[in-house]
Amino acid sequence: MYVYGGLRTYDLKEVPAQAQRAEALGFDGIGFGELAHDVFLLAAMALEHTQRLRVGTSIAIAFPRSPMIVAYTSWDLQRMSGGRFELGLGTQVKGHNERRFSVPWSAPAPRMREYIQSLRAIWDCWQHGTPLDYRGQHYTFTLMTPEFNPGPIGTPPPPVYVAAVGPAMCRAAGEAADGLLMHSFNTRRYTEEVVMPMVAQGSKRAGRSPSDVLVTGGGMIATGATEAEVVASRENSRRRIAFYGSTRTYKGVWDVHEWGDTCLRLHDLSIKGKWAEMPRLIDDTMLDTFCVSGTYDQIGPKLKERFGPYSQRISLGLPEDPRQEDRLGALLEELHRG
Repeated sequence: MYVYGGLRTYDLKEVPAQAQRAEALGFDGIGFGELAHDVFLLAAMALEHTQRLRVGTSIAIAFPRSPMIVAYTSWDLQRMSGGRFELGLGTQVKGHNERRFSVPWSAPAPRMREYIQSLRAIWDCWQHGTPLDYRGQHYTFTLMTPEFNPGPIGTPPPPVYVAAVGPAMCRAAGEAADGLLMHSFNTRRYTEEVVMPMVAQGSKRAGRSPSDVLVTGGGMIATGATEAEVVASRENSRRRIAFYGSTRTYKGVWDVHEWGDTCLRLHDLSIKGKWAEMPRLIDDTMLDTFCVSGTYDQIGPKLKERFGPYSQRISLGLPEDPRQEDRLGALLEELHRG
């Protein structure tokens, strides 16, 4: 099992040191989510200051950016890192696309499929000199003159991973992507009954095996060196479940467990701005369904049992206390042994 580190720093000056710390601890890679900073900038800083670590966007928000812009940036990062960059894409929800980024919204799964196809057509043009002639419903790319062609690189193109929750996007990931980044708002039952069957369906449509799709996650992990740290991490997970669970787009995850009313109640509270009240709706049964908990010394078998049947990769946070790094390092070794 590959283990990636999720860096939670919001100070850009800390990124190089945190990336080097993850590399020294033995993580296989790190991923950056796109919240309050440009995720490609974070990835570039981490790649520049590490030697072995793979660095990915987990995720870069796709639709506000043209595939051509993402193709250039990803190509440069792959070249400068010697092949250590991974492109993770996500759609974000309709409200953020329309109201935060001011871009039009359409059915996301077909559009994401074309997005990935566009990237590969552009990269094939640069790597092999293939004439650029991609024509889809959402994207068309037919012009690439020598002055704007960055030319081939000495590594394969970056792998493209897609974040997915709903059935249609899971199917699109199985059909077009190199990997699936499952959302932390996920459960084992939802994964087994919805996510993996849709990945298999998409893979079959593309004429390939589901095993060709690298699967990361999905669910939450509450861990730490001490029981107190685990308790604090569990409460943070409870807040995250309430936050993500208020999004009606994710109601399907609740519905698998017959908890759909909780989604509607959380959504109503979010509309009223009652964010502090929302975690109270997440009882311990719900928390344990979404979250795997335990100290570094205890959690290894639980992680293997929860994620091992379908996931090749998980993500753990770095310990805040450097004195606990040895215990986390032992957990990483345990997970790497399988």
